[in-house]
Amino acid sequence: MNYFEFYNLPQSFQLDEAALRRTFLERSRQYHPDFHTLSDEAEQGRMLELSTINNEAFKTLSDLDKRIQYILKINGLLEEGENQGALSQDFLMEMMDINEAMMELEFDFDAERYKQARHAVEALDQTLLKEIQPVLNNWTAEAENPAELLQVREYFFKKRYLLRIFENLSKFAAASES
Repeated sequence: MNYFEFYNLPQSFQLDEAALRRTFLERSRQYHPDFHTLSDEAEQGRMLELSTINNEAFKTLSDLDKRIQYILKINGLLEEGENQGALSQDFLMEMMDINEAMMELEFDFDAERYKQARHAVEALDQTLLKEIQPVLNNWTAEAENPAELLQVREYFFKKRYLLRIFENLSKFAAASES
């Protein structure tokens, strides 16, 4: 089931968060199994399934990163278990520099270098979002602009790369406190 259709929302990266939440709550009341205890077993099963879809749809559509991933999947641009795809050489070189700094931190933790590395990754994250924001704000499924979706796909892979770096940085910080 397409989550956008389930909520009667247009497929878009930018959603009316209040409308999404309102529809989720309406569907929650409508499909919650506790309200169908007197129904026959088939109807109870159907309500349980719809309640599960409602929860999963809300969880997916209410989070921008998950919404991006979902839109890419339903538009055939993201296969299950797919890795980076082709990232630009410039981005990969920048990541290599950051990874080298992280290796140094792993062997010789220094709070100031940790702070600098974290700041560099946060700045890159903000730059990437700023660059893709116009596409996220204006893209609609009806426009059928594959080039824009490919830009979003590249952003998605870069963002995932950065999330792994953030996780590693967090591990270094936690290890240094031990």
